[in-house]
Amino acid sequence: MSKMRTAGEWIKTGLIALLSASALLLGWQTRLFNEFVGNFTFFGNVAELMRGASGIVDSGGASLKEAARPMIVVVTSGAGDRYGIKYDAEARNAVYDRFSGIVGEAFGSASAWSEISEEEWRAALSGPGVYFEYITPVRLSVLDEWLYASMPEIAADALLRRVVAATGEDGSRIYYQDDESGLFYGADTESAAGKAQELEIYSENGVLFAFESGITGAENAPYMLLVPNTEQHPNLRAVAAGSTEELLDAALAALGYGNEKYTTFAEGEGALRRVGTQFNIVADLYGRILYRNTENLQPTEEQRKTNESLMIEQARAIISDTIGGMCGSAEVFFDSIEYGEEQTASIYFTYYIAGGRVFLFEDGYAARVSIVSGIITEVELNFRNYSLNGEYTRLLPERQAFAAAGGEFVLCYSDSGSERLTPSWIRY
Repeated sequence: MSKMRTAGEWIKTGLIALLSASALLLGWQTRLFNEFVGNFTFFGNVAELMRGASGIVDSGGASLKEAARPMIVVVTSGAGDRYGIKYDAEARNAVYDRFSGIVGEAFGSASAWSEISEEEWRAALSGPGVYFEYITPVRLSVLDEWLYASMPEIAADALLRRVVAATGEDGSRIYYQDDESGLFYGADTESAAGKAQELEIYSENGVLFAFESGITGAENAPYMLLVPNTEQHPNLRAVAAGSTEELLDAALAALGYGNEKYTTFAEGEGALRRVGTQFNIVADLYGRILYRNTENLQPTEEQRKTNESLMIEQARAIISDTIGGMCGSAEVFFDSIEYGEEQTASIYFTYYIAGGRVFLFEDGYAARVSIVSGIITEVELNFRNYSLNGEYTRLLPERQAFAAAGGEFVLCYSDSGSERLTPSWIRY
C-alpha cells in the first residue's frame, strides 16, 4: 500500500481541483476537496465488537473477529426499491448484522468462480440482493474469516472492496470486483429460504450508483454511491482519551506488561516515558503513544508460519484493548497492511465517525502495529476521543461534488490536535 501524503499536500492539490469548479460553490458554505493517496478501514460497534485477548488466534476451528465492516450497505428488494446507508453508522451496523450471515453463506456455498461482464455486474447491482462496499480493499481470504464463510476454494486470493449477494427466481449468485485488475467475478450459490423476504423490509431512499445518474464524470467512478439530501455533516469535538499516565497504563496492560516494573522519565512538553527490562514506551499530551519491544525474542516455527488473517487479528486484539474502547462515538477500522523485509508487516488502523474518515496528524492513521515473524515489535497508538458537538457544516451536495472532483471522494475530518473538527470532501 502506498503511504498517505501530508495534509499540506492534499489541501494544496484540492484547491486546484475546486478552483476549476468555482461556479458550483456559490451559495454554499463548503469545504474543499483534498487530494488523498492511500486507503482507509473498521471494527463494528467498538465497545462490543473489539473485545478479545491479545496475541495470535488459532484459526483452526475458531473464526477470527472482523477487523473491518463495509462502510456502505445497499439493500435492493424484488420490486427494485433500493435502500442505501453511507453516513449513519448505527443504521449501517444494524443492516450489516441482518445480512452479513447471508453474504457469508453465499461465499461459503459458492461454486467455481468465473469472470463475468460488467453488464452482468451492473444488473446484479440493480436486482434484488445486498451490496457491501469496504472503504479499504480486503483479501478474499481475510473476508472469508470475518464472514465465517469457510469457502471451499479461494480464487487467486483477490483483493476486493465491492461484493454483491444477489437473489432471484432462478437461484442465487455472489459477485465481487477485483480491486487490482478491475475485473468482475461471479459464482452460483445455494439459495437459503427467506432471503428474498429479508430484502422487502427496507424502503426506497433515493440512492443511486454514479453510472445510473447520468452525471458528468461517472465513468471515472461508476460505482460510487450518491446519497441525496446529505449536505449537512456534523462537526466534532476531539480530545486526548485520557492523561498520559492513564494511557500508558492501558497500553502496557493490553501488551501484557500490566505487572512489570519500570522507570518513568519526564520529557519535553508534558510527555512521559516508561522503560522496563522488555519495553520502552512514551506518551504525549495529545494521546500519542509509541511502544517498542526491546527483548531479543526468537520466533517459534508456529509464529513464522503466521498468515495475513492471523496478523490482522493479532493487531486487532491490541487495538481492541486500547484505542478501540476509549474513542467515544468513533469506530476503529483496519486500514491496510504493508510488508517489509524478513517477514516484517506493518498493520494500520483508522478512526471513522458519522461516515467520515479521521485523518490524524502527519501520517493520517489511528494506529500502527508492526509484526516480525509473528512477534509484535512496535506499536503506535493515537488515543483520541471523538464526539458530535451539535454543530454542522454545510458541504457541496454529492452530485455537484462528484462533478467538481471528477471521481470518487469521501467525507473526512482532519485532526492535528485541535478540539473542534469540521468535515470536508476528500478525493479518494
